[in-house]
Formats: sequence, C-alpha cells, structure tokens
Amino acid sequence: MKNSKAKTVALTGMLFALALTLSFAESMLTPLLGLAPGVKLGLANIVVMYALLFLDRRQALLLVVLKGGFALLTRGAVSACLSLCGGLLSLGVMVLLLRFAKPTRLILSASGAIAHNLGQLAAASVLLGSGLALAYAPVLLISGLVMGWLTSLSLSAVIPALEKVGLGRDLPPE
Repeated sequence: MKNSKAKTVALTGMLFALALTLSFAESMLTPLLGLAPGVKLGLANIVVMYALLFLDRRQALLLVVLKGGFALLTRGAVSACLSLCGGLLSLGVMVLLLRFAKPTRLILSASGAIAHNLGQLAAASVLLGSGLALAYAPVLLISGLVMGWLTSLSLSAVIPALEKVGLGRDLPPE
C-alpha cells in the first residue's frame, strides 16, 4: 500500500513539473502565434485532464491547486485567483460530465476549456467590480472551443505512449 501511495505522490510531482514546463513553453509560443489578448493554448490543462482520466479527481484537483499556488508565487494574487477560478470551474465541469454523461475526449476537453475561460471571466468581473470583462466572452468562448479541440488532439497523441509504459487505462473515446 505504501509503495502505491509513494508512486502516486511521485507521479503527481512529475505531472506538476510537466504542467509547469508546458506552461513555460506556452508563454514562449503564445506571442509568436499572434493570439488575441488573454487567449492561451492551455497546454498545462492536458496534464490536469490526464490526471482526471488516468488517476482520480483528487489528483486532478491537487494539480489545479498547485498550479494556482505557483501562479501566486510567480505572477501574483490576481493571476492566482484567475488560475484557480478557471481551473476549479473547468475541473468541476469535466467531473460532472464524466459522472453523468459519456462524453468524448473532444467534448470533455472543449467543455473544460470553455469553463476555464468562463471561470476566469467571472473572477475578472468580481476583481474589477464590473461586468465589463464579460464583453470579452465571445472571444474566449470561441478560443476555448478551438483550444479544447487542440488539447484533446494532444492528449490523444500521447495516449499510446502512456499505455505502453503502463500509465493508461480505458478512456472516453476520441
């Protein structure tokens, strides 16, 4: 039993490191892609989705909280608030979909990305004390759909390799 717990802790640590690495790579790529302000690829969300599908809700939640904590330490309280609100709403939506529906990976990923953007918009509205941030919702909803699709494709691309090393199990279909 302890060996299993140690493996889970080690895997979670590696996943957190991977999420940070993907986040850094994304911050380098985003300016080159010329995306609209606030639009990101969501590469680190691949890791959260992996944890939700391959491990469990608790590990996925831990990764969301760790990502928020890292945002607090590196970019400040506003970034941490936006990260946590987006990440928690995204995770909540994906958990509900997995529990009450049989979503494809694409639906799961796109729903999570859209929820992430909505959570961040809601947090921004509260922080600004105005609903003005919600005017940007159409841009972020469309980008959430596109980036969710890319996240789904990315996860689908790595699943065969993960299964080869024993880190996979039955997943929702593509």
